[in-house]
Amino acid sequence: MKLLYNKLPNFPWGGTLLTLCLLAIGFTGYGQNSRKATATGLSLDYCVEKAVSNYPMVKQYGLIEKTEAFNLSNASKGYLPQFSLSARATYQSEVTQIPVSMPGITPLNKDQYQAVLELNQTIWDGGAIESQKKAAKAASEVEKRKNETDLYALRERVNQLFFGILLLEEQIVQNGLLQKELNTNYKKVSAYLQNGVATKPDLDAIKVEQLKAAQRREELMMTGKTFREMLAVMIGDSLAINGNLIKPQIAAESVNGLNNLSNNRPELKFFDAQKGLYTSQESAVRASVMPKFNLFMQGGYGNPGLNMLKNEFSPYYITGVRLAWNFGAFYTQKNTLRKLEVNRQSVELQKETFLFNSRLLSTQQKNEIDKLSRQLGSDEEIISLRHSIKVAAEVKVENGTLSVSDLIREINAENLALQEKAFHEIQLLSAIHSFKTTLNEN
Repeated sequence: MKLLYNKLPNFPWGGTLLTLCLLAIGFTGYGQNSRKATATGLSLDYCVEKAVSNYPMVKQYGLIEKTEAFNLSNASKGYLPQFSLSARATYQSEVTQIPVSMPGITPLNKDQYQAVLELNQTIWDGGAIESQKKAAKAASEVEKRKNETDLYALRERVNQLFFGILLLEEQIVQNGLLQKELNTNYKKVSAYLQNGVATKPDLDAIKVEQLKAAQRREELMMTGKTFREMLAVMIGDSLAINGNLIKPQIAAESVNGLNNLSNNRPELKFFDAQKGLYTSQESAVRASVMPKFNLFMQGGYGNPGLNMLKNEFSPYYITGVRLAWNFGAFYTQKNTLRKLEVNRQSVELQKETFLFNSRLLSTQQKNEIDKLSRQLGSDEEIISLRHSIKVAAEVKVENGTLSVSDLIREINAENLALQEKAFHEIQLLSAIHSFKTTLNEN
């Protein structure tokens, strides 16, 4: 994109204009800025919405929601009965024996076998499952907000192209006016040459300006074609190649209400989502040190069974309540909670830094808007004066009291004044748009 902009003609104020165009993101309309592609052309809002819906990253939202659903389902299944099956066959060097011989009691075999099916049902897990659910939702929210922030950057790329095309087309219009003016004066100087008022070099000087203007137009047309093709790819709509782009209109309330805007950038929600994730992780840490109760039932079959005095295969079962309490989690709980608090403070610091930079940028943009508004107020007067000077120069050339080169200079000066007014309008549009985009205020 930078290389494309470098192809544009150089004007004294071009750098500021291009900077503003590069800052333009997500324009949401001044005046009648439709969100649809109409018979009159494509609006900026339409291009932004189409680009977002056409961008592959938008599908990430569906993947995030599916992942969240899977995680929540897995966490909820912690309440379901848990089954386990174990079996073993062993050989012992010695077995328990009764030192006296008793009728009906035979010594145990040294080879022993056992198969056990166990069922566990959670009664209370100290809030571990609920904390897992909260953590899953919080992680999903972080991913969604991050994706939203990434897509917000896409709007900037669309708007760079949109305002770049408007800028190029405005230059093409002014270039056409310049060529028309040069053609008119070429005919006049040709007549002067026949009457002996002008010389052949005078006519050649105008011809040179005509050729330069034609070259400039070709360059602008090719750059505009590239911009339009890129925009068509981004929004997935071939109308952008040849369709008319609707230039947003500046409504008075759009300028007057700028001081009352607040910052609603998606990055702020992303920071809040990150802090929410750390809070949910804190709940999980606290739940990890809580005792856990569950019902259990074991059903087994083996030799020996529960009756150690019975040397034969027999079934058996055991049922009851089990308490499990991992005291080792207390060793790291305090440091883990402190680390989460440090992470929360780090996110808050990032948020404050972002707000500071946004305020700094919005202040600069607001001053740029004020400057451009004042410049537009004097553009009409400058154009009127430049036109009067040019007309006077044409009369002087006709009378032979002024050279054609001086007339060309006045023609270019008037054309430059016209371009400045047109560009100041686009600059103001871009500046207002950049200001509102910095705050995400539509």
